[in-house]
Amino acid sequence: MRHAPAVVLLLIAANVAVFIWEVVTGALTSQERVVQAGALTRTTVLAGEWWRLVGATFLHGSWEHLISNCLVLYIAGMACEHAFGTLRTAAIYVASGISGSVASTLFSPGPSVGASGAIFGVVAAVIVTLYRHQHRFFLRDKRIGIVLGAWSVYQIFTGFMTPYIDNWAHVGGLVGGAAASLVLTPRVMWGQATS
Repeated sequence: MRHAPAVVLLLIAANVAVFIWEVVTGALTSQERVVQAGALTRTTVLAGEWWRLVGATFLHGSWEHLISNCLVLYIAGMACEHAFGTLRTAAIYVASGISGSVASTLFSPGPSVGASGAIFGVVAAVIVTLYRHQHRFFLRDKRIGIVLGAWSVYQIFTGFMTPYIDNWAHVGGLVGGAAASLVLTPRVMWGQATS
């Protein structure tokens, strides 16, 4: 497994660059400015601003929010990119981000920002792949799936207890990532790389 997964590092760089733009432009100074910057809200999406379903996944509310998301993306993304390759990992990330945004729009008025829906999808893709192909992995690899699953359940549980967390984006991202991993064939099969 490479320590420098190309698409994951590119996504992290994009999230960091967008956050710097948020800071420089003052997008974090008020809720109205965050919405103007592209935050996800039900009213704006239903008014036709569909781009927010993707755009909001690159915005973050604070340095802590950004750093925690980037750390999880790096760890889970490394495993995902190892299993699926760069293009399929990018597809899982985007599909999960959109499914998280759709769930957020349906069940939460917003505003909402953050890559966590997409990241939950990446985590779900790794869990599903480890489970579906468990006969091809070592015991230690299977334990990674258990740890990621426990982490996801804990995050969802605490998310429903915290009013400022858009947990619907997390749930939607999990569903999107799991679905994408069922459609996409892992790149690493039977110990050999396939096309």
